[in-house]
Amino acid sequence: MVNELAVASYAKKIIKVCDYISENLHADLSVEKLSRVASFSKHHFHRQFYEYTGVNVSRFIMLMRLKRASFQLVFNKSYRVIDIALDAGYENPESFTRAFKNLFKQTPTQFRQKPEWESWYRHYQFTRIERELNLNIEIVEFTETKVAVLEHRGAPELINDSVSTFIDWRTESRLSPVVSSATYGLAYDDPATTKPQDFRFDICGTISGDVPENTQGVVAKCIPAARCAQLRHHGAHEEMEEKVRYLYGVWLPASGEELRDFPCFFHYVNLFPYVAEHELVTDIYLPLK
Repeated sequence: MVNELAVASYAKKIIKVCDYISENLHADLSVEKLSRVASFSKHHFHRQFYEYTGVNVSRFIMLMRLKRASFQLVFNKSYRVIDIALDAGYENPESFTRAFKNLFKQTPTQFRQKPEWESWYRHYQFTRIERELNLNIEIVEFTETKVAVLEHRGAPELINDSVSTFIDWRTESRLSPVVSSATYGLAYDDPATTKPQDFRFDICGTISGDVPENTQGVVAKCIPAARCAQLRHHGAHEEMEEKVRYLYGVWLPASGEELRDFPCFFHYVNLFPYVAEHELVTDIYLPLK
C-alpha cells in the first residue's frame, strides 16, 4: 500500500509539471523552476520525469512548443512563419526551421502545405500517466441538431487532413462559420480496437439550411434528439480517451441506463489553435435510451 501511495503521489507531481509546461509555454521553463513545481531536487526531477513520461523534460518542452506551432501552421494560414517561430520561443525563423525539420523531416512551409500527420503523431506517444477522474456526469436532453458533415474514413492519425478539408468547405461556403456555429465530432469506432482503414469519424458543423453539392464531399446529416450522459472535458483532445472509457466501462454498468443506437459524440466548445491547448473545453455525449 505504501508503494502504491508513493507511486500515485509521484505521478501527481509529474502531471502537475506537465500541466504547468502546457500552461506556460511562453515562460521560463528551466529545470530549476520545474523541479520546484514538482517539489523534487533537480537530480531526482530528471529521473522521475523520464520514468513517468518516457522523454526527458527538455525534449518534452520542445515537443509541446512545436506541437502548438504545427497546428498554427496548418489551421491558421494567416499566421506568418516568423510569428510562429517567435511564439515557439525561437530567436529567428532559421533556428525554428532547423528544429522543426530535424524533428518532423519537413520544413515548416512543407508541413503547412502538406503535413505528414502519421509520422508527426509518433512523436507524441508519451507514456500515459493516469489522472484522478473527478467526474461530474449529468443526464441531459440533447436537441435535434442539423449539421454539415465531412466523413473521415481511414487512419485516426489522418483526421487532421479531413479537418483541413472541412475548414476549406466552411471558408468557401460560409454556411457553417466557425465563429458562429457549433462544431461536433461523431465517433463511430474505437481507434484502439478498429483497423486503421475501417476507422470512421464524422467532422460536423451546425447549419440552418441545405448543403449544396461541393468539391470537398460535405453532406447534410442530423444529430437526433436524445437523452444523453454528458461529461465536460478540459484540456487536450487526446486526453478525452480515458473519460470516454470511464463512461462506457464504469459509469454505464453502474447507472442502470441502456445505450441508444447512436455513437458517442463530442461538442468542441472552443478550438485549438484559437485557444491554448490547456484551455480547450469539450462536452462528451453518450446517447441513452
